[in-house]
Amino acid sequence: MAVLAGADRSTATPGGKSRWLAAAELGLISSSFSTIVSQLAAARIGRDAAVDWMTVAAIPGRDWVLGPEPSWSAILFGIAFHQWADFSWALVFFGLLGRWTFHLTPMQILVAALPWAILSSATEWFVLVPLFPFFQPLFTLQQPYWIGLLVHASSAMMYPLFVWLRWPAGCVPARDARFGRRWATAAVLVITVLSVAAFASATGREFPWAGGDLDSDQLYIRHMTTHHTQGIELARLGAERARDPHLRALAGLMVASQAGENRIFERWWQSWFETSMPDCTDDERARMPGFLTTQQLREVRNASSDTFDAVFVRMMTLHHKGAVKMADQEWRSRGDLRLRIMAHAVRHEQQGEIALMHGASGAAVVADAYRNMFSDNVN
Repeated sequence: MAVLAGADRSTATPGGKSRWLAAAELGLISSSFSTIVSQLAAARIGRDAAVDWMTVAAIPGRDWVLGPEPSWSAILFGIAFHQWADFSWALVFFGLLGRWTFHLTPMQILVAALPWAILSSATEWFVLVPLFPFFQPLFTLQQPYWIGLLVHASSAMMYPLFVWLRWPAGCVPARDARFGRRWATAAVLVITVLSVAAFASATGREFPWAGGDLDSDQLYIRHMTTHHTQGIELARLGAERARDPHLRALAGLMVASQAGENRIFERWWQSWFETSMPDCTDDERARMPGFLTTQQLREVRNASSDTFDAVFVRMMTLHHKGAVKMADQEWRSRGDLRLRIMAHAVRHEQQGEIALMHGASGAAVVADAYRNMFSDNVN
């Protein structure tokens, strides 16, 4: 009792452990858990984790981290920035707001942490990244809000461990110690399951196709793979020849994102249908929305250095608009849910890149990104 006599019961446990220290320990655990889950689970919903980390790295790092192939430095920088952000949100929840959160039960923490994940991810996506303090439109236009929400939710799932961490070593009540061990064991089990799924995917054994329209899904994968292949060819020209450094960096990101998506398409096709993906015919290519003709590609290749940027933006905008229409159709189909989720992200990403090529910034970015999540907004 003497130890507590002068202590603030909202800031310390018997033995004097600070809520800030416990919050920091929880932040390290929750941010690491969300990083591991994001890395292992990304491809299950059609995301290339390396490209996503590179996009996150561009929030503080700007254009220098973007390229046709995510570098290890960009990936590690993106992971470090993500962990810093997740760590900071834990400090706010259990440190700054500790007077109200310090003594909550595990279930109370979980109930509060999930709305906190919605609030914190929305604050980043709508305000902190595109507006103040980072003023970086790329992240919000490149990634739909639900990706950040899933990441924050995975971090929030570790918040109940705070009931274990708030006690000094040797002073943890038996009930909190039992809960902490069980919750930590469950977290390890989640990581193990995701690791097995990732390994199975890498060896060609993805979870089976489970859609309602096989022909439509196969047609979409074939067409989008072919469409992306041309998009990569076009984007490489931009990454090599664009005079505007920002446009050159953005073109590099286009190469990386579309190449990553094509790798996922190829793995899914091989695993789901156990056959090689047939090439699209000339007639199919001609009927694809936004698929450039030989003459249009020649116009880009032959553009002078003074006119290249304008020609590239015009042709890539046309190409992206076609991809958006294809992805929107798949999103609204009866296809496999994973393919539809991926299509939703592709639709958002390519609409966002059109806006970025045309210099989107400020509050207009948030409005555009919000609309892009719900519909095809290109003509």
